[in-house]
Amino acid sequence: MDCDEVMLTVRITAAERALLRDLARGHGGDVSDVAVDGLLEVIPALHDDACVLPLLRVLARPAPFALTLWLPAAVADLLPLLGERLVRTGGPAAGPASAALSAALRLWLGGDRVVLAAGLARLHGGCGAGATAAVRPWAGAAAFGAEPVKAAA
Repeated sequence: MDCDEVMLTVRITAAERALLRDLARGHGGDVSDVAVDGLLEVIPALHDDACVLPLLRVLARPAPFALTLWLPAAVADLLPLLGERLVRTGGPAAGPASAALSAALRLWLGGDRVVLAAGLARLHGGCGAGATAAVRPWAGAAAFGAEPVKAAA
């Protein structure tokens, strides 16, 4: 196990799981890398408590499937902060990091499939599939007032 990664489980729907797998097939086949790319896209947009309301709506919908993801530690470190914001705005108190991950991923997957695929293609332009998470795992830290710290490779 690479100590620079964290394993977390998310709750998603069957349709979200199928979409995530389809997107992963088109971008190197790694579901975790695609999930990280989605988080890097959605987390910076959640800069204040009012922006977290869509996450609460997503969490209110049932999600029967569990999916385990590997996240770079720098990205996983953002999730408790987002989880605390969820709790402050009426979200679940239990497992805030996992709930935040599930909600953020489901919010991103709720977008238009073509737009998501185009965003991934743009993100991976010039990089090999899966390289983006290693290149900029600290993106989004500023959304929480955190200083980005680059881990040594």
